[in-house]
Amino acid sequence: MKLPKLEDLGVEGKRVLVRADLDLKNEELKKQGNEESSNFRLQVLIPTLKYLIEKKAKIIVIGHKGRPGGKKVEDLSLGPVSKLLEELINKSLPKDLRKNLDMNMMENLRFNPGEENNDKHYALHLAETADVYVNEAFAVSHRKHASVVALPLQLKSKNSVAVGMRFREEIGNLSKVLDNPKKPIIVVISGIKEDKLSYLEPFDKFADKILVGGRLPEKIGEMPNAKWPMLNDRKVAVAKLLPDKEDITIHSIEKFEREIEKAGTIVVSGPIGKFEEEGHMQGTERVFKAVANSSAFKVAGGGETQRAISLLGLEGKFDWISVGGGAMLEFLAHGTLPGIEALIN
Repeated sequence: MKLPKLEDLGVEGKRVLVRADLDLKNEELKKQGNEESSNFRLQVLIPTLKYLIEKKAKIIVIGHKGRPGGKKVEDLSLGPVSKLLEELINKSLPKDLRKNLDMNMMENLRFNPGEENNDKHYALHLAETADVYVNEAFAVSHRKHASVVALPLQLKSKNSVAVGMRFREEIGNLSKVLDNPKKPIIVVISGIKEDKLSYLEPFDKFADKILVGGRLPEKIGEMPNAKWPMLNDRKVAVAKLLPDKEDITIHSIEKFEREIEKAGTIVVSGPIGKFEEEGHMQGTERVFKAVANSSAFKVAGGGETQRAISLLGLEGKFDWISVGGGAMLEFLAHGTLPGIEALIN
C-alpha cells in the first residue's frame, strides 16, 4: 500500500492541519501525571508534531471528543486536551526547538453536525484554514466523517495530503497479519462491544483459530448458530463464563492458553474479563501473559486492551499495540479504511 508520506511534502512554514485522535475521557485527563498509559493517544502524536515543528510549520490540531450530537457541550471541550498536549510537546522538545513551536487546537469538530455527516461544505471550511492535511488519527479512520474523508479530498489535488508517522507504522505492522504471516494465526476477540461479533465472518478467511471471550459468549448464546456457520466447526472457541459473567472459567482460560502456545501470529482485541476488579482479573492476566510470553508475532489494539496490557506491565512484550480498536479490526477485515481510501484513490 503506497501511502503518501509526510516527509515527501514541503511543509516548511506552511499551515498544516493534523487530524489527531483526541478522544480522551475526562477521568483520563484527571489522572495524568506520569501515567503514560492514560495519554497514549497523545504520546503517539509526538514524532509527527516534532517533525513539523522542526520544519517551522504552523500546526493546527483537529479532532473530536465524545458524542455531543452536533451541539456545543462544555464538558466535551478540547481545552483540557490542548493544555495536556502542549505540556507533552514541551517536555519532548529540546530547548532550541521550543522557539519554533506554533501550534493551536481547534475546538471539538463534533460540535458541528457537518463532521459526522461527512459534509462537503464543512470540509471546505476546514480546508480553507490550511495548506496541508496530515491524517495521524488511525483510530478514527474507519469512520466516514468530514475530517477523515471529505477534508483530504479537498486538498488532494494539490498533492498536499499525507499520513503521519504513527499511521504509517500502524499499517506496516497490521499488514504483517495479512501478508505472508507466520502460521497458525490466532485471533482473540473479547470485551463487551457486541459489534465485534460482526468480524467473525471476515476473520474466518485468514484466521486459523478465533477465541471469543469477555461478555461476547453471552451474546453468541442468544443467537442461533446458523448466523455464523463457523461456530459449528472447531475454528471458533467460545469461552464459558463464570456465574456473574465478569470473567471466563478456568477451563476456558486453559483452553485459550493451549491454543496460544501453538500460534505463529496473534491478534488481541479486548480484555478477557472485568480486569479492573482484582476478583475478575484472572482471565485477562493469564491469557494476556500467555500471549506476551509467546514467540509469535503479536499485535493488540483498543483502549481497554492497551490499559490492561499496561496494568500488567506487558507493553514491551507485544510487537505492536495499535491506537485503534475498531479501526484495527476494520483494517484486518477489509485491508483498507475510508480514511486511507480518501488519500490514495
